Amino acid sequence: MRRRSLLAASAMAASAGAAVPWNARADPPEPVDVLLVLAVDVSRSIDDDEARLQREGYRNAVSDPRVVEVIRRGMIGAIGLAYVEWAGLEFQRLVLPWTRISRQQEADAWSSALSEAPRNSLSWTSISAGIDFSRAILAEAPFEGTRRVIDVSGDGVNNSGRPAESARDDAVAEGIIINGLPIINDRPTFGRMPSLPLDQYFQQNVIGGVGAFMIVAEDFDAFGTAVRRKLIREIA
Repeated sequence: MRRRSLLAASAMAASAGAAVPWNARADPPEPVDVLLVLAVDVSRSIDDDEARLQREGYRNAVSDPRVVEVIRRGMIGAIGLAYVEWAGLEFQRLVLPWTRISRQQEADAWSSALSEAPRNSLSWTSISAGIDFSRAILAEAPFEGTRRVIDVSGDGVNNSGRPAESARDDAVAEGIIINGLPIINDRPTFGRMPSLPLDQYFQQNVIGGVGAFMIVAEDFDAFGTAVRRKLIREIA
């Protein structure tokens, strides 16, 4: 009787184990201190020289030993990073997929990959579509982050798609933080100067969430320094 009971229990255990889906037994995602999407404006208001300065700013900032040291000092000592480019409502793309960065070699490899990625440019500026696309990228992250952040940089106000504040509010409702890096540019957008200074526009319509902030780049030449300061603050 006792032997038959043991055999029955063993069979039940084996059956229960076989019923567990494979993905439920898979290793949990690697943890990171922050999941960070760099959402970068590539609309037609940004010319080739400015686009190059933008890319160089991100490349140099991520691979800067000071930024890497801040990453290493985190509770986990790693971040998850994705790089998105956006323009009008019809154009958003994931340029560099999620990468876990925890040391200098990984930061340098990410920087090199960005230098080799092709760049496209389209008209119009849809900050809202850039935020919505970045939310989708965050939802697909292969890492487990203690914080989720979208870092929006751009040189113009939303003029395509739904209002930027609507996309901002939807992201914040999901616990996502949106920080801003407005690039001050005194050129008119499609022949018109914006009715509100860009830094004020970002403050009122783009950034949001607990602890959200922005750092202003006074021009494209100052962009690299602004990106480095911003990354250090976001990661820390």
